[in-house]
Amino acid sequence: MNEFHYIAVEGVLGAGKTTFAKKLAKDLSARTILEEVDNNPFLERFYKDMKGYAFQVQLFFLLNRVKQQAPLKQTTLFENRIVADYLIEKEKIFANVTMEEDELGLYNKIYNIVVNEADLIKPDLVIYLQASTDTLVERIKRRGRSFEKNISREYIHNLSEGYTYFFSHLTGVPIAIVNTDEIDFVNNEAHYNMIRDYVLKVKGGINYFTPKTEK
Repeated sequence: MNEFHYIAVEGVLGAGKTTFAKKLAKDLSARTILEEVDNNPFLERFYKDMKGYAFQVQLFFLLNRVKQQAPLKQTTLFENRIVADYLIEKEKIFANVTMEEDELGLYNKIYNIVVNEADLIKPDLVIYLQASTDTLVERIKRRGRSFEKNISREYIHNLSEGYTYFFSHLTGVPIAIVNTDEIDFVNNEAHYNMIRDYVLKVKGGINYFTPKTEK
């Protein structure tokens, strides 16, 4: 089993990345860095009018997450493991899906300035929890967040396509792409353990894993 010190868990809305990150952090006695979603004042308005609030909602997330991650440079990773439920680079996926061309150009300029200046540390393992659009939509409905009730299937599909393209071309860090359509790692500890045991043995490059469960 590899000694990863900074692990980022990713996935589209409904993939279960926060739950998985918390479980993994507990197993590794690691510090958790979690997305701060509820404090974004534009989020509810964004889900009602995506084009109207895409720039504001993503700029808030970008600045907030850079502020959250900047202090990690002072952390001694070999003494303090970290598990985060997001990768800062994924911000551009949302921007590409939701913004108009002029907004996207401005956002990318701000992103490059802010991220380059922050000089954030990079994870040494990325876990992408992948699921089909139908699975993601069903999981979002099941968790019943009021501000997510207006999310369209098309939006989830476009995000999923963007995520899959991005993470299947990610370089410079080991990545495990895990298909979660047929498992329930949130409620089934054996399913979670299968994923955990696999990802912690990843050695490099892009690795694809489809857990097999008994019928």
